[in-house]
Amino acid sequence: MSITGLGPHGERAAPPSRVSLGPEDVAAACARDFSVAVVLHTVDSDWSRQQLAGISSTLGACGTIISEVVDCGFDTDSQIQALERLKEGPVDAIISIPVANASVADAHATVSRAGKCLVLNDNVPTGLLPERDYKSLISADNFGLGLAGAELLSAHVDNGREIGLLSFEEDFYVINEREISFGRWMKSHRPDLAIRTQRFRSIDEAGSATRKLLSDYPGLAGLFVVWDTPAMQAVELLRAEGRNIPMTTVDLGREAAIELARGEIVVGIAAQQPYKQGVAVAQAVILSLLDHPVPSWVALPGIPVTPEIVVESYQRVWSSTAPPEILEIRSA
Repeated sequence: MSITGLGPHGERAAPPSRVSLGPEDVAAACARDFSVAVVLHTVDSDWSRQQLAGISSTLGACGTIISEVVDCGFDTDSQIQALERLKEGPVDAIISIPVANASVADAHATVSRAGKCLVLNDNVPTGLLPERDYKSLISADNFGLGLAGAELLSAHVDNGREIGLLSFEEDFYVINEREISFGRWMKSHRPDLAIRTQRFRSIDEAGSATRKLLSDYPGLAGLFVVWDTPAMQAVELLRAEGRNIPMTTVDLGREAAIELARGEIVVGIAAQQPYKQGVAVAQAVILSLLDHPVPSWVALPGIPVTPEIVVESYQRVWSSTAPPEILEIRSA
């Protein structure tokens, strides 16, 4: 897939190759003994673990230590407190995935004012500007992921039906992009379908949000869930109620990949490349700490995945063999 979306300030995407490190950059970083803190929205997902693996391996090769990994648990207060503490500490840079937009903007803006290098991952809080407030944003093409989710679902829904969109209640750039592009694709290519939206405030509420969506719209014929962790709760609820509604989502996590291999409910996934994104994040940090210019937005394309290609797609995304469950299902 090519990059279809624009950055938070209308930027065209730069490819990850624009933040590649040369041997001289690695040597210079090793001589400086940099220290970096990582502030994550959550650590409880395959996506986050792969991101952190990409960040850790790249920084480690540059002699740069990760002094701390903060799990914010999608809580804005936790993130604000972590940033307030870290900006006064001995770290040279902070990598952050903002858990919201407006509510965490001030806390992020003060990081650069405190003399710390700030590289954003996936999301830019409201009002923050590149160069002034942060060095670079590294993300997937979330607009493209929403387009892929819509196209993958469309093939499984008959004309004139209702489809559900299960989304996150918090104002979150990457989720907004997926939701907007999903709706635009459907309006352009499947205007016969009516989209019914339900939002969840926390991942723990995804199952109950799915139940409400089914109760309000019992004729639902398809579902798009904005990422895989809440999608798995929706799958559990659908299976418990005996509803075989085709679903697409974003992120090829282990459980989502197994469900896709089955092809019973999950019929398509728009996969990100979290390990490669983590590598690009770490490379942007090193270049910034060495006072080299970096693009304001670096984006990685998504990968549309169907049950037929789930094994090779899993290997491509995770750089490892597919889980035995997937191999067994696909070979049956």
